[in-house]
Amino acid sequence: MNGKKKPGLRRFQPLKRAVHVPVWADLGIRLSAALALIFLVILIHYWDRDGLVDAHDGHVSFLDVVYFTMISITTTGFGDIAPISDRSRLVEAAIVTPIRFAVIFIFIGTAYNFIIKRSWEKFRMSRIQQQLSGHLVVLGFGVSGSEAVNELIERGTDPSTIVVMDSSAQRLQLAEDLGCNVMCADAGRDESLMAVRIDKASAVLVSAGRDDTSILIVLTVRHLAPNVPISVVVRAEDNEILARQAGADNVINPVHFTGLLLAGSAQGAHVSDYLADLASISGRVQLVERPVMAEEVGQGLKDLASGGLGLRVYRDGIAFGYWEDEAKKLQTGDVVVEILPTDEGKNGNGKATTP
Repeated sequence: MNGKKKPGLRRFQPLKRAVHVPVWADLGIRLSAALALIFLVILIHYWDRDGLVDAHDGHVSFLDVVYFTMISITTTGFGDIAPISDRSRLVEAAIVTPIRFAVIFIFIGTAYNFIIKRSWEKFRMSRIQQQLSGHLVVLGFGVSGSEAVNELIERGTDPSTIVVMDSSAQRLQLAEDLGCNVMCADAGRDESLMAVRIDKASAVLVSAGRDDTSILIVLTVRHLAPNVPISVVVRAEDNEILARQAGADNVINPVHFTGLLLAGSAQGAHVSDYLADLASISGRVQLVERPVMAEEVGQGLKDLASGGLGLRVYRDGIAFGYWEDEAKKLQTGDVVVEILPTDEGKNGNGKATTP
């Protein structure tokens, strides 16, 4: 934006787990544990120094104990200092050796977590980034974003095709547990969106929690991906127009939907239930939007090949209801909105019941 040269693609910054302490603190805890164990071995060796022999001068000083502990812990063993009494050998076998293994495991685990694993994750995520195409990008994983992702997965969307971006490590951990690709970043920055190949996405869902932030993100996405469909959640009615002007194709106001459910419940006991049923894959029926099939061209909206109940047809961006003349003869390029039964809405013979 602002006429500046676009930066190159950046690698993912994936989260593997919900980290409750900073990386430097995690490393400090590991090193402190290793040093504490080493100090414990020094105390044990100093307490049992009479059972050790120094081949150099025959006297084991505190410095000799520290030296012997370090070469013992690291399994170097030059042989110049060695245990000679039965008690010293028992101490080495029963106490020092387990501590030695613990220290080694701490260092190996630290090397794996902070070097090997992170390098592998960067390589793996870089490979995923290079292959991203036709994926779904979810910007914001709060209440609305998480519900949307869960619903998409229930509808059969492969979680590996979903990329979730948020600034909260805890929320991203939940998304990663679902099998999604995650990135901890500011969704309002060009470089963050370019890192997830926003221009190659099949759709973008924006739910930042604040209307002004969501609209800014929509502006940024539309700048980088002029042709990608964008859906955004806004809560203030005045911001719906701004969101559309920013480039959103679909603007969802949860307050309005809640009002529809309330109004429906006032008009009948089952109207609100049916509206909620339509909105979720877990109900008996579902709303489906799809392109018209080749075999449906020339047919009416009431005679869909899928067996669904046709409600609307979109032609050149204009909506026509099933009762209008334009819906009596479908054309190539039309988009159909229909009601289909889910598995819950089918009987034991696999035949659809009435939607």
